[in-house]
Amino acid sequence: MTDYDDNQPAEKPPFGKWLLTQRDRGDWVDGIADAARADRTFPKNGDPEAVRGHLRKQQADGDAFAAIDDAESDWMAA
Repeated sequence: MTDYDDNQPAEKPPFGKWLLTQRDRGDWVDGIADAARADRTFPKNGDPEAVRGHLRKQQADGDAFAAIDDAESDWMAA
């Protein structure tokens, strides 16, 4: 019988992968997640700073960065 430690937290996915799974939230993270899914160069394994760097290269507007800030808060809380 395998002994499992229920107190071990599940490993958190990279921020980029987590963001790609965000759908139908009803907030502005939906838009940035949709754009990420459509972007073949999106850093799927990236952390929040890698995603922000990618957005800078894409010359994203301030709303995109605000959405990433909100998404990062949710990701950190998960």
